[in-house]
Amino acid sequence: MILEALGSVLIGLAIAYGAGRWQPRRFHSRRLLLSTGPAAALLGALLSHTVLGAGHTPTVLVVALGFAVALLSLLVRPAGRVRRSAPA
Repeated sequence: MILEALGSVLIGLAIAYGAGRWQPRRFHSRRLLLSTGPAAALLGALLSHTVLGAGHTPTVLVVALGFAVALLSLLVRPAGRVRRSAPA
């Protein structure tokens, strides 16, 4: 369980760092990006470990990767200019 948690945090950090390097202008905050990746991966690993039980480490890490990618995709802002409404 400890290795699954540590592995998932490292996976989340790697995914977040890679996303920040690949598309730096598409994310609002680098701190938010680098904290959401490991947290999301850890959440995914803990959830999948609870559902599957012990002995499914590769599957748990794949689910952690999926959670990290899914939650990081929510932080992406649209490309191009964002129009803002005039203040009322």
